[in-house]
Amino acid sequence: MQTHKRRVKTRHIILAVMCLMYFISYIDRVNIAVAGPIIRHEMGLTTVQLGLVFSAFAYPYAFMQVIGGWLSDKYGPKLVLTVLSLIWGAATLATGFAGSVAMLVALRFALGIGEGGAFPTATRAFTYWMPVAERGFAQGITHSFARLGGAVTPPLVLAVVVAGGWRDAFILLGVASLAWTVLYLCVFTNSPEQNRRVTPEETAEIGYRAGDCERAKRAATPWRKLIRRMWLVTFVDFCYGWLLWVYLTWLPSYLKEARGFDLKQLALFTALPLLAGVIGDTLGGVVSDRLYKRTGRLRFARCAVLVVGMGGSLVFLLPMVSATNPLMAVLYLSASFFFLEITNPVLWTLPLDIGGRYAGTAGGMMNTGFGVAGMISPVVFGYLIETTGSYNVPFTISACLLGVGIVAAFFIDPARTVEADEERERLEGRPLDGMPAFMQAGAAVRLERHHLRRPLRWWR
Repeated sequence: MQTHKRRVKTRHIILAVMCLMYFISYIDRVNIAVAGPIIRHEMGLTTVQLGLVFSAFAYPYAFMQVIGGWLSDKYGPKLVLTVLSLIWGAATLATGFAGSVAMLVALRFALGIGEGGAFPTATRAFTYWMPVAERGFAQGITHSFARLGGAVTPPLVLAVVVAGGWRDAFILLGVASLAWTVLYLCVFTNSPEQNRRVTPEETAEIGYRAGDCERAKRAATPWRKLIRRMWLVTFVDFCYGWLLWVYLTWLPSYLKEARGFDLKQLALFTALPLLAGVIGDTLGGVVSDRLYKRTGRLRFARCAVLVVGMGGSLVFLLPMVSATNPLMAVLYLSASFFFLEITNPVLWTLPLDIGGRYAGTAGGMMNTGFGVAGMISPVVFGYLIETTGSYNVPFTISACLLGVGIVAAFFIDPARTVEADEERERLEGRPLDGMPAFMQAGAAVRLERHHLRRPLRWWR
């Protein structure tokens, strides 16, 4: 009797490669925070100069969201993500040879350019590889690897720093990033029809139609439709991103200054909320997909997870502010971050649901909310701490913003897609966005006379 080994599906191999990208890119992003004190001591940097090095990443990161996503829609995610990963890999590698604050700022700026367009491009890469019922899981597992990268960065980078110095840490991470680019080039294709390994059965499971990828490249980007459908998702992402940036930037300071933990305790209790986020990211995507499979209601499957995630984060954040026991405060923070991260895969799935073949641009629009929050939240949070002398006020404001995001999430409808808008306009005979004016006029004339059975003679 002949037995057949179960074949690993190609889309799952691609998903594993993308998980590795999220993991490496996040380490490249936050490694500077771990090595920062050592770099400052070696180069004799002031606090302001080190802050400039830290912030140089955020601005191109926010700016590149829509640009990177749009480029991936037009030229395909394989080419765009290859170029972006080469940029951030080379920037990370070159940081190990930096000799001045100006060079550090320039290299962090380049890192922001490379990583700024990476996540929207990765989202676009899933458009023709992940079925609707697996998109939540795909976004959840990839972003859980990003949080895992953030959690392992301190011990990983510090181990290399102890063994060989901070420069070795950047050189090794840069080499790892460039090695991932080679792996990506070998494995990924823009669509299933371009991949020799994909079977017809898997193509049917994905729901891909032959020629969809090439037709998407030729299509004009419907900017107005995308903005109309995505602006609310962007706003909810801003509310989510505000609190996430607080965790990523102010958590160690809060635990040390407001809760009195020493350095040894700080390493453990800083990692604990981030590890809770790893579980939350994966669970949020799985739950959303399960709800969709069981109910067939896409809006319920997405919005219910958004509301529960942000609501749960709010519920645990409020008692954290008033907790007197430092350990209980850490547990509340971990629970709050767990629920907050439940929403993350859904937020990244919505551009796929709503944008479809324009998912790169839609994902860039959505994550612009997170980028803007990254520019504002840490500064405002720090200003409020300085003016009030307490962490309670900025945490309370963050909680209020979560409440506003919950209300906004009720009005998101992923079933109202951009492609549905285009199809409706096509059936109604209206021209699509991006059509030149003279073509619109011509189309209007043709549509007006289409119903006539005989030609209209000019003398009548």
